[in-house]
Amino acid sequence: MPQKTTNIFVAGVGGQGIIKFSNLLCEVAMRAGLDVKKSEIHGMAQRGGSVTTHVRFGEKVYSPLIPQGGADFICSMEHLEAVRHIAFLNREQGRLIYDPYEIAPPEVYTAQRSYPKDIEERLAKLAPNRIALPAFENALKIGNSRAQNVVMLGALSSFLDFEQSLYEDVIRAGFKPKYVDINIKAFNLGKELASP
Repeated sequence: MPQKTTNIFVAGVGGQGIIKFSNLLCEVAMRAGLDVKKSEIHGMAQRGGSVTTHVRFGEKVYSPLIPQGGADFICSMEHLEAVRHIAFLNREQGRLIYDPYEIAPPEVYTAQRSYPKDIEERLAKLAPNRIALPAFENALKIGNSRAQNVVMLGALSSFLDFEQSLYEDVIRAGFKPKYVDINIKAFNLGKELASP
C-alpha cells in the first residue's frame, strides 16, 4: 500500500524564517528517501506581509499545492496568520501548531484596521486539535529570537516519523557553523515544548 502524502502548510510574515523552515523540512524528508514538493508565496514579505509555503512529501507526490481542508498540519509563526489560513486545515484530523506571537500587519500600522481581539475564540471553533507554542518567546530566552522557526520545526518533529539525527544533520548543513549549536538547542526546546 502506498504511503500517505503528508501535507504541511506553513504561515507567518516576512522575516520570520518561513522559507528556511520549509527548506529544512524538505531536506529532512528528501534525506529520508521521500518524494518532496514545495510551493512558496512571498506576498509583501519584505514589508512584514504574509508568507506561506506548502510542503508535501510521501512515496510519490504529484502537486506542490495543498487543497483547502487538506493540511495535516498548519505551522503558523504569527497569531493572526493562523486564523487567516485555517481553511487549509483538515478539521477532523489535522493539527494546528501556532505561535501566539503578534506582529501587526501593515493595515494596522496605517490605522486602516485594528488587530483582532478574538483570535483565540475563532481558533477554538475552527481548529479543535491545536497547540499554542510560544516559539518566539522561547527563542528569545535561549539567546536568538531568529531561531523561532527552528523552535517550531522541533515542535512539528514530535508528530513526524523522521529520526532526530536527520534533523540535526540538516541543521548542521543549513546554518553557518557559529549558529549550529543555538539552532540545535532551539530544535530540542521546540520538541520538548510540544511533547505530551
